Amino acid sequence: MAKQFAAIDPDHQAFIEKQPVFFVGTAAAEGRVNVSPKGMDSLRVLGPNRVMWLNVTGSGNETAVHLLQLPRMTLMFCAFEGAPLILRLYGTARMVQPDQTEWPDLYAQFLPLPAARQIYLMDVDLVQTSCGMAVPLMGFQAGRETLNDVHRTLGEEQLSDYQQSKNTRSIDGFPTGLLIGKMPIAETRPS
Repeated sequence: MAKQFAAIDPDHQAFIEKQPVFFVGTAAAEGRVNVSPKGMDSLRVLGPNRVMWLNVTGSGNETAVHLLQLPRMTLMFCAFEGAPLILRLYGTARMVQPDQTEWPDLYAQFLPLPAARQIYLMDVDLVQTSCGMAVPLMGFQAGRETLNDVHRTLGEEQLSDYQQSKNTRSIDGFPTGLLIGKMPIAETRPS
């Protein structure tokens, strides 16, 4: 049975922080709905009504486009081990890019990841839990390093070229607002 809460409580936070993967759902007023899996150590609970997650360069940039048009976001976490549970965070979000004044303080809360491109700050207005009894039991083996390995081999020019071709427009043709050439490509903290 689904239960709704006005905020993330300590049990919710513990569950969220234990999950090795979460899913992000966004949509603009028109075009396709996007649901993306996210891994790595990329999410932080900042308080009872705020979370953030670090996004790295990938094959698309749908979340950025959707938030520019309509700032709704849903994050979903599923228990693939242990007791069944699905937890969803509903709210609004905005993008912070490496050239913005907030970036250094926010980025410092993560281990540095190569080709980090955005941090999404989400204000949570509803937490919903549901049973998750149909979610299969699956054991976590390990995180994948493939994306980080690829990013470590790219130089600044190659990364910029890739972002220009893959990350500046959505699959529906909308501009993403991504600042090309502004991402940290090495595993170092911004100065």
